[in-house]
Amino acid sequence: MTLIKFEPLRELESISDKINRYFEDFSNFGFAFTDNFHPRIDISDDEKHINVIAEIPGVKKENLKLTLQDNILTLEGEKKKEDEVKDKNFYRAERVYGKFKRCFTLPAEIDSEKIDAKFEDGILTIKLNKVEPKKINEKIIELK
Repeated sequence: MTLIKFEPLRELESISDKINRYFEDFSNFGFAFTDNFHPRIDISDDEKHINVIAEIPGVKKENLKLTLQDNILTLEGEKKKEDEVKDKNFYRAERVYGKFKRCFTLPAEIDSEKIDAKFEDGILTIKLNKVEPKKINEKIIELK
């Protein structure tokens, strides 16, 4: 009789790979039927700034709104459909359209008067200046 080394983790990896492939296939299939557009966003932090970069291809500048309130940055807009094409058979229709709204609590307090935002070639770049956090004074309350 030949002994075979039992490796339970290898079995789990195989199962995990199968599950991941299933969900990738499912999400790609379902993606074509969604009517929602969600821009991809990176938020980074350096010593003096919070930097935000958003990929928003196909959206016009006039269809974007950017607000900052209570240290929450909100980006909202709409990627509008092109004129509807009739009498055309699609083999694939993957582009998505629609309204979107993304809200982010920023990791530092921001000077709302010093925000630099640029939108060019479908890329929104926002540079937000940090401010020193307000010091909270502790008061000892006398007990009676």
